[in-house]
Formats: sequence, C-alpha cells, structure tokens
Amino acid sequence: HPKDFTPVCTTELGEAARLKPEWDKRNVKVIGLSVDGLDRHDAWAEDIRETQGHALNFPMIADPSKHVSNLYGMIHPEADPSITVRTVYVIDPARKVRLTLTYPPSTGRNFHEVLRVIDSLQLTDGHKVATPVNWQKGDKAIIVPSLSDEDARARFPQGWKADRPYLRWVELPEG
Repeated sequence: HPKDFTPVCTTELGEAARLKPEWDKRNVKVIGLSVDGLDRHDAWAEDIRETQGHALNFPMIADPSKHVSNLYGMIHPEADPSITVRTVYVIDPARKVRLTLTYPPSTGRNFHEVLRVIDSLQLTDGHKVATPVNWQKGDKAIIVPSLSDEDARARFPQGWKADRPYLRWVELPEG
C-alpha cells in the first residue's frame, strides 16, 4: 500500500479484514505492507475500523525505507514511488510467488479475483488440471496435456469430454 490514510487502500484493507472467513477456509494468511511507519499504522487502523466497519485482523508491515517494496518490485516504475505500492502477491506454502497483480493507484483491488486464483491454485496443485477462462470453483477443469489418456483414465475414473486431444474437460468433486 502507499502511504497510510489513502482512500482506495482504506477500502481494500477493510475488505481484506471482512473476508477473514474466506481466507481461513482456504488456509490463507493475509499480510499488509505500507511505506509508512508503525506510528501511523495504528491511527489508520482505527480509521479503517470506523469507516469500513471491520478492524484489521492481520499484520501490517511498516516499510518506510521501502526496502521490502523495492526488493519485490512493488513500486510501479512509471508511478510516483512515494505514493504507489500497489501489488498483490500470492505466495504458496513453499514460499514461491505464484501470482502478482499490480494495480494503478485509482483502482481498488478485486479480492473476488484473488480468491478465485487461490481456489484455482489449490485445485490445480492437487490434481493434474488447469482452469479455463473465467473459471469459478465448481466449474469444469481441463486435464493438462502432459497427462496421457491412460493416466487420465486412472486419475479421473468419472471420465471426461474431449473437444480436442489437448482440450479434455473434467468435472471434479468440490472439496
């Protein structure tokens, strides 16, 4: 996040706090980062609680030196580095960065999309599938091309529909 007490970020942090049950369902931990110091975080957290109706329920990293922000490339090269730290990262349990989303300062983040990507990553990590455009949890998935039909029959005994040899659709039980 850019400086504390910015309007778009205030709404985002309130939403991230509101979504705690969704993060918990997915075993996801949220961490915020702002280029301001801890002294401002406390006052901003109170503003977020008052204006958004949800108190922060995750840690906020203070990065006034911008060390972490620069290390992870969070500051958009075309933006004013004093106000724009606008990147979302999804980091898996093995500490591998799986997604980065960089937003302009005027556009709030879409947490429904972040949750959708997390759902996709968790599904595809557990099965030999990929998720198609606009996929939502419970939709059909695509069997990855690297899985032979023989291996796919063993892995997906419920069968699948093949539009092309490389495009095999499979229904998976939600879990």
